[in-house]
Amino acid sequence: MKFTDKIYIAGHNGMVGSAILRHLKEKGFSNFLLRSSAETDLRNQQAVNELFEKEKPDYVFLAAAKVGGIQANNTFRADFIYDNLIMEANIIHASYVHKVKKMLFLGSSCIYPRMAPQPLKEEYLLTGTLEPTNEPYAIAKIAGIKLCDAYRAQYNCDFISAMPTNLYGPNDNYDLNNSHVLPALLKKFDTAVANNEPTVSVWGSGTPLREFLHVNDMAEACVFLMQNYSAEGCVNVGTGTDLSIKDLALMIKDITGFKGEIVFDSSKPDGTMRKLMDTTKLTDLGWKYNIELRNGIEMVYDSYKKAQL
Repeated sequence: MKFTDKIYIAGHNGMVGSAILRHLKEKGFSNFLLRSSAETDLRNQQAVNELFEKEKPDYVFLAAAKVGGIQANNTFRADFIYDNLIMEANIIHASYVHKVKKMLFLGSSCIYPRMAPQPLKEEYLLTGTLEPTNEPYAIAKIAGIKLCDAYRAQYNCDFISAMPTNLYGPNDNYDLNNSHVLPALLKKFDTAVANNEPTVSVWGSGTPLREFLHVNDMAEACVFLMQNYSAEGCVNVGTGTDLSIKDLALMIKDITGFKGEIVFDSSKPDGTMRKLMDTTKLTDLGWKYNIELRNGIEMVYDSYKKAQL
């Protein structure tokens, strides 16, 4: 990418899109195409085509998506599959029609089979059944990868796919009804400290293992891949290390200064028991994460507290 190239970040107000925008600005890029969902409904094919026809972006980061945690995925199953399918199809096709030089599609670690061997290798895609609670979202993301591969095969489009692990960082979602586990726990523990509550309830048994990557590292990886990678299939982006939900809760308890008791609610679903990414492919390309988990959570919590003032 040249500094003069026009870069479209679909979903620039979201956690990943905004991080990509920050990182590109830091590197010296300044020619951006940015549209909010209110300005351009990416589910509307005509609106997307008109945007590409008028603006003619050179590069596209497809970070727009409908996202949420276990509860949101399981409750709004139709919304999660429809919205994500239609958005990615519209943008990928428009990128082909309007001759975008390169496009990066962002998926999720939930694309892998529920019982896939750990750590998760890229070649495990479509080798087994998915986790039921987020199957609609996962199927939509798998379709996005296969769309990129199909346009590459049929039309020689330089479309690539990156699969991030669980992300956290600035612009995260702290709504307890549809947020992911890390921001949900931060909010729960912070609220418990503020209200001097004796306990904090954590969904599930606490035994599932999860991997977490700071979104600033994810943004750096996306730009790295855009500049250094071109092939079908997908590339895992993560740290290659994980910890239990119990240990995560204990870490957040310590960071927030909560003095009470953690109660694990086993009536709530655990989801997949482990989702550790094999990051060999990306490491071999020359990229590795920088922000360690505790340091990252401390930075996030500091920002969260300042936002409450």
